[in-house]
Amino acid sequence: MSATAIRTVLIANRGEIACRVITTLRRMGIRSVAVYSDADVNARHVAEADVAVRIGPAEAAQSYLDIGRIVGAARATGADAVHPGYGFLSENRGLAAALEVAGIIFIGPPAAAIATMGDKIAARAAVAERNVPVVPGISRPGLTDDDLIAAAPGIGFPVLIKPSAGGGGKGMHCVEDPVDLPAALRRARREAGTAFGDDSLFLEHFVDTPRHIEVQVLADNHGTVIHLGERECSLQRRHQKVIEEAPSALLDEATRARIGRAACDAARSVGYSGAGTVEFIVAGKRPDDFFFMEMNTRLQVEHPVTELVAGVDLVEQQIRVARGETLSLTQDDVVVRGHAVEARVYAEDPASGFLPTGGTIALLQEPEGPGLRVDSSMLPGLVVGSDYDPMLAKVIAHGADREQALERLDAALAHTRVLGVVTNIDFCRHVLNRPEIIDARLDTGLLDRLVVDYVRPQPVPEALVLVGLCRTGARECDVWRNAVGWRVGGPAPVITRIADGADAYTVSIVVEEATGTSLHGVATLTHDDGRDPWTAGIVYHEVAQGVSRLIVNGVSQSWSAVDIDGTWWVSGVPGTWRFTLARSVLADADPTHAGELVSPMPGTVVAVPAADGAPVAAGAPVIVVEAMKMEHTLTAPVDGVVTLSARAGDKVGAGQILATVTPSPVESPPSSVEVPPSSVEVPPSSVEVPPSSVEVRGAQATSLETS
Repeated sequence: MSATAIRTVLIANRGEIACRVITTLRRMGIRSVAVYSDADVNARHVAEADVAVRIGPAEAAQSYLDIGRIVGAARATGADAVHPGYGFLSENRGLAAALEVAGIIFIGPPAAAIATMGDKIAARAAVAERNVPVVPGISRPGLTDDDLIAAAPGIGFPVLIKPSAGGGGKGMHCVEDPVDLPAALRRARREAGTAFGDDSLFLEHFVDTPRHIEVQVLADNHGTVIHLGERECSLQRRHQKVIEEAPSALLDEATRARIGRAACDAARSVGYSGAGTVEFIVAGKRPDDFFFMEMNTRLQVEHPVTELVAGVDLVEQQIRVARGETLSLTQDDVVVRGHAVEARVYAEDPASGFLPTGGTIALLQEPEGPGLRVDSSMLPGLVVGSDYDPMLAKVIAHGADREQALERLDAALAHTRVLGVVTNIDFCRHVLNRPEIIDARLDTGLLDRLVVDYVRPQPVPEALVLVGLCRTGARECDVWRNAVGWRVGGPAPVITRIADGADAYTVSIVVEEATGTSLHGVATLTHDDGRDPWTAGIVYHEVAQGVSRLIVNGVSQSWSAVDIDGTWWVSGVPGTWRFTLARSVLADADPTHAGELVSPMPGTVVAVPAADGAPVAAGAPVIVVEAMKMEHTLTAPVDGVVTLSARAGDKVGAGQILATVTPSPVESPPSSVEVPPSSVEVPPSSVEVPPSSVEVRGAQATSLETS
């Protein structure tokens, strides 16, 4: 049977995965077509593709999720096939069916396989017929809340609520106390209905010390099914994976073979073809006890770790299967070599409850070196908004063993610099250096426990000194082109006051020599809390715009620094910080704003539990905001009356006032003592207090000053 020609592939996706697919298409000599919304007109995948087609506005429902626009773009550009990536329409049987009608190849499994595995209730039934073990629970169509509540005691608490449609952890809730189950079911139905258009739920027993292990499968259209080993995906927050690795340190060879065979049987149960992932929950205390969770009928975000240890390009295999070719690999050909670990780089702030962030990437550095791979959508100047998933890139390291892979990944993240957008890079490094991770003592709840103890790293002296060196007025660190104020060899140092949140520092620098692209001097750092000062000899060398080497007492490190609208972003191997040049650090919030509920992130209002003009008690939910798969409930700060400024469906910006709670007046009993008017006249104050130029809303703020 001859293979079907595929000369042009349209990628029905965006960001990192679109760039990654383009890389393989280019290597295979296949023309690539990108699609983009108005929000992505300057995106990296648009620039890298051979052709790019606008498909609509920023809203995903009118662009990346619009099947008609995707099929229309494929027809208009003469695409032979469509690669869906992951997310968006990647597991939508409607897209597969529409492409079949249009005579365009879908680079994925048959629509029937997508339909069965996309319905977790049907998927459980299908794999159970192949004797693939499933978690004890209740799963049938049409289950009501009453059905689930009645079944829960027999399943055994804790139970896990799961939506039948969709994935990514949306609508999943673990419930330990029966009293909490009704409310959790209501919330899960709302989330599932909003995210997937289907609020069907089922219930499973929550496995103790669970580990999330998934198996990569490949199948052709001629009946061959193989697996490429497993991935450990237990390091996740709120069911969103953060760090993944291959292979798992938990499994022995016998269990590895058994779970691989089970994954292949699960794929066979639905006549699967292409690349897919079968996910299992494994009891950490009983590694040979595993249960089927679901099958993702697409390429996974974490597929690079499998590619690195198995030496297989999964996108290439997807294309070859779509052409009708037989797999060139047998199970015996699959050999796992070494170990690979991946960290996802998200636009989020771990020190602020992992709220989504945004901004413009002003300076970008991505690591290079032996065993390293970066799959990225980032570009200098890229605007990161709230319209889509917050993942910006994946940094992957391969080593001869797990220890080397972890060390390489930590070093790679230390040299990943994204200035202008707050990311989770420092948090990933914090996780990688925890003893639990080093010893592979993992479970799916570990990251949520570690978050409790996580605080933003304290700035190192070198980072503060760099701001003192750079603050002479240039937008980037460029001291010798704008050296106003330097006193070379003079007795008076250049002094800079720097604020880092509520902490304030003074940096004093005496310049001994400033020639060419180098500066020599002595730096002294003092902290307002009275701790011992820090003094060191320094040498500064410019490497590129915004990039430098700072030698402190003979120890040299690379640093990156940029001034963005008055905030200095500084990044080096020890971490990344944001500083302001400060006169003072204000500790008290303005009480006039105490009742305002402000959106902590750009996003969409998905629910308004409170009624406009109604009384609420302190702590009661008022409004719910969602952004980038994360839901945040704003509660009443005081007892009072609600005035709403937003409604369900509204798009809102970070810092936008969504509601105000006016404190309820407290009635005082009338006084029985009559107080006569005072006979003392109080003259007006002779001191005029100018209005503050700094607005403080429930947080600390700083003003600017340099000397």
